[in-house]
Amino acid sequence: MGILHGATVFVIMSLMTPVHSVLPGNPRVIDMTHTFDENTIYWPTLRQFKRTGVLRNYTADGTWREESDIEGAEHGGTHLDAPAHFSKNKWRSHDIPVERLMGPAAVVDVSPKAAADADYLVTAEDFQLWEEKHGKIPDGCLLFIKTGWGKFWPDELLYLGTNTRNTSLLHFPGLHPDGARWLVQNRGMHAVGIDTASIDYGQSTVYEAHQALFGNNIPVFENVANLDQLPAVGSVVFALPMKIGGGSGGPARIVGFVNKHEYSPPHVDL
Repeated sequence: MGILHGATVFVIMSLMTPVHSVLPGNPRVIDMTHTFDENTIYWPTLRQFKRTGVLRNYTADGTWREESDIEGAEHGGTHLDAPAHFSKNKWRSHDIPVERLMGPAAVVDVSPKAAADADYLVTAEDFQLWEEKHGKIPDGCLLFIKTGWGKFWPDELLYLGTNTRNTSLLHFPGLHPDGARWLVQNRGMHAVGIDTASIDYGQSTVYEAHQALFGNNIPVFENVANLDQLPAVGSVVFALPMKIGGGSGGPARIVGFVNKHEYSPPHVDL
């Protein structure tokens, strides 16, 4: 065997050694995305996730091969709502500047109120109370609303309030239209996310919170996972959806980065 150059040795050793994060500060990495599969929750009236043409086998030449076709609506699972979804002539998926999809995160926890009322609407007062404790919602942040609904995923009945296609039976918390308007008028966040199926609560029929945010080109992320693992402040989030040309939204992979000293494990009831 000939002499191996240093770069070659490094490549071989990399294949043999488990890979660890080399991000500055060695932060804890939080996956904020629900897996897309046959259990993924979609809006009841939309096409659900479907996998067809699955190939998992050896080919004639002995090579292992896996592939399949997938189908599903833009608005299901952990996903982006582009402003055009409810606001004419606003950004579609491919229009959103990538810098609007990443930044410091602020997590507003209303889970005790939501636990007491499945139709709870997050108000401007909730944001003001949060600011009294944590300071002003920072400009350029990704603002996440934690209702606690993530614990119900993927049970449709608990998560949506119904496992039927009847949208009049939907019950889950959301953002009050006045709360959305307060954010737009007073704060400069780049996007808003929530751990429910919609930024508007389940009983909404006109989606006013969507309209208030989207009219100002503020994207929304829905069905966000693991918000209980992010601190109120001190984390950074990258929320990167599929860049679908002309899309009104699309599946997203959302990842949070938390400095070790900011992290506290989620509470588990024993």
